Amino acid sequence: MPLYGFHCKQCDKDSELLVGFDDKPPCPACGSRRMERLASRPAPPGKSKNVMKAARAQAAREGHLSNFSRKERGL
Repeated sequence: MPLYGFHCKQCDKDSELLVGFDDKPPCPACGSRRMERLASRPAPPGKSKNVMKAARAQAAREGHLSNFSRKERGL
């Protein structure tokens, strides 16, 4: 399932939720079903690999390993 951005029309909060394309999730802050899907920006071509590499390097420096594959974690 993809990650989508939503805006709650009732409490005016934004959130990113992992949902199916046709799902209508409730607001995690107030429970309202008045959620509006936000348009997302596509990743610039050719930059995704460098962005992921930089994010993984930062995560490694901070001791977070959840975004690494099992092979990269040495498991």
